[in-house]
Amino acid sequence: MFFMFAIFLTLLGLIVFEIVSSIDNAVVNADVLSTMKSRRAKRFFLTWGILFAVFVVRGLLPSVIVFLADPSIGFFGALQAIWQTDSNVTVAVEAVTPVIMIAGGMFLLLLWAHWLFMEDKKFGLPHEWYVQTYGAVWFYSIAALLLVGVIYEINNSSLEKPMHLALAATVGFCVFFITQGFKDNAEKIEERLIASGEHSAMSDWAKVFFLEVLDVAFSIDGVIGAFAFTTVVPLILIGNGIGAIVVRQLTVMNVDRIRSYVYLKNGAMYSIGFLGLVMILEAFGAHIQSWVSPVVTIGVVGYFFWRSVAENKINGNIIGKIV
Repeated sequence: MFFMFAIFLTLLGLIVFEIVSSIDNAVVNADVLSTMKSRRAKRFFLTWGILFAVFVVRGLLPSVIVFLADPSIGFFGALQAIWQTDSNVTVAVEAVTPVIMIAGGMFLLLLWAHWLFMEDKKFGLPHEWYVQTYGAVWFYSIAALLLVGVIYEINNSSLEKPMHLALAATVGFCVFFITQGFKDNAEKIEERLIASGEHSAMSDWAKVFFLEVLDVAFSIDGVIGAFAFTTVVPLILIGNGIGAIVVRQLTVMNVDRIRSYVYLKNGAMYSIGFLGLVMILEAFGAHIQSWVSPVVTIGVVGYFFWRSVAENKINGNIIGKIV
């Protein structure tokens, strides 16, 4: 009974995390879709695009991560991890878990710090406006010190294969800056597309391709964070897949409603920061109960969702009184 509840809690945490971490992606999808003239291109993205996002992107990324963590098992061996059919593959995945954790933890902590110090946001907690005033100075300093600190601790620990772990931390560091650069460039392209509307020089099918590539970049956050919930790849595939479908449907139904929950991004980013910390700690041998990540994620997201609803009610009441 407890085992089934643990699986349910993990799946629920994965779904909630995937939804809130994909909000930006949903908004971009809606904005770019609004500039398309071809109904066929829109329909293709909203139908086949969902299958690509769920089964190709979120289906393959966990296996790619497992393969990169231990190339000796082979790519097809990593694919077998989806169904857990080979006990040798399962053992191999468990053996490289610290490598995955330290790379993923580094990536997620940098993602959280970049949002906290560098990105414009609706301030949800008192300290946010203060730390953002220091912006780039603090972020790049913290990023550098984080990498040095993690490698130093690896060198002074009794962990197996310290060089592999140090390399994994560096890879997580590099992957963050590569994907962040891509996202920043994509944001500029999106602004040009919206400004030009249906008269954009980019064809509708090129926009579909742009959105699919962008979905891969956004998916990395959710897939890496999923390993803080569980290393069982089938659960990651199911949880992230359901979350991706929900986000795509929200994109179609009412993206303005999503935008109105102004603090959801805060909830997503604080969850990402917490999950990054969990992954780093587990890489160094800490044993954290499986229920901690989903419970904290659901609690943090729930709090900021409540803050968003409360603010919308206040703003609605104020507007009503003015009118």
